[in-house]
Amino acid sequence: MDPEKPPQRQSAEGCLTVAIRLPVRIVVFVLVVPVRMLWDALVVGGRFVRDIVLRPVGHALVRVAWAVLVWPWVTLWRYVLVPLGRGITWLVRVLVVAPALWFHRYVLTPFGRGAARVSRAIGAGAVWVYGRVLTPVGHVLARLLKGVGYVLTAVGAGVCAVVVSFVGHVVVVPAGRLYRYVLTPFGHGVVRLVDGVTRLVRVILHAVGTALFQVLYVLLVLPALAVRRRVLTPVGRVLAVVGREIAAAFGHAWRVAGHLSLAVGRFLGTLLRWFFVQPVGWLYRTVLTPVGHVLRETVLRPAVEAARSAGRATRQALAAARESARQARADLRRMLFGDPGQPQAVSRREPKSGETRTLGSSTTALTKD
Repeated sequence: MDPEKPPQRQSAEGCLTVAIRLPVRIVVFVLVVPVRMLWDALVVGGRFVRDIVLRPVGHALVRVAWAVLVWPWVTLWRYVLVPLGRGITWLVRVLVVAPALWFHRYVLTPFGRGAARVSRAIGAGAVWVYGRVLTPVGHVLARLLKGVGYVLTAVGAGVCAVVVSFVGHVVVVPAGRLYRYVLTPFGHGVVRLVDGVTRLVRVILHAVGTALFQVLYVLLVLPALAVRRRVLTPVGRVLAVVGREIAAAFGHAWRVAGHLSLAVGRFLGTLLRWFFVQPVGWLYRTVLTPVGHVLRETVLRPAVEAARSAGRATRQALAAARESARQARADLRRMLFGDPGQPQAVSRREPKSGETRTLGSSTTALTKD
């Protein structure tokens, strides 16, 4: 042992953990392996179904849905509703908007201006009536009402003073003396009595509550603490160890079952390749390919050549028939209308390098002498 390296600390696992781990892992492994293999088989089958069946069917359904549900509405919108909307817009602009603008411009606007002038004239008259007639009358009425208010205020103040003096001597002074010399001493006595009774009840309740607390603490709390400390804590620790080991065993078994399932899958794939793919490939290479080559050389290629020859002969026959029909039409036209005149040859040569073009000596076909 190297003296420079410190000794490694042993694991803090107890004998209970070590004793529980092995049987739990064996049982969990036996239970998890079929589930994991079934899960891997379902995953492979699901991927196969998704790639081979669902995805093409989904693309086909999307295209059918587009052709059945979306494209008719797009066509209806593009070729029916948009032109119809444009036509309706033009009709509304011609039949509604333009007449409404004309009516507003040539009817409502002059009528509104005339009504505004009339209302301004009426307003000016109303302002004159308010300033010259109603305002002086209002001032006179206000002064009259102010004088009447002064008189009523003086009378009301006298009546109120008499009523207040009567109420003060008859009601307020006796009530104040009753409150000061009767109700106040009686209330103080009642408050002191209630305070004493409250203190007595509080002392009694405190003593009874303390006694009940001590009794409940001795009868319930101390046994509960003892049960928790002596029973529940050890049982909980054991259950925690068991649960942790079961969870670890499930994880370990799931990983091992995954490797086992992968090995089984590879083995089945190898068997499938040996017993199906390779024989089919050998059959295709050694039997079907030579038979196909023989069929191609002996049957298909001569049939294609014969078909090409027949097509070539048919095209030549059709070309000869078209040429004969063309000659017959030309002969008939010549018999009925005679030979057409031969077109005169036109010189299209360019002027020599020494010559120059002028307005009088053009070399074009239309203006040449």
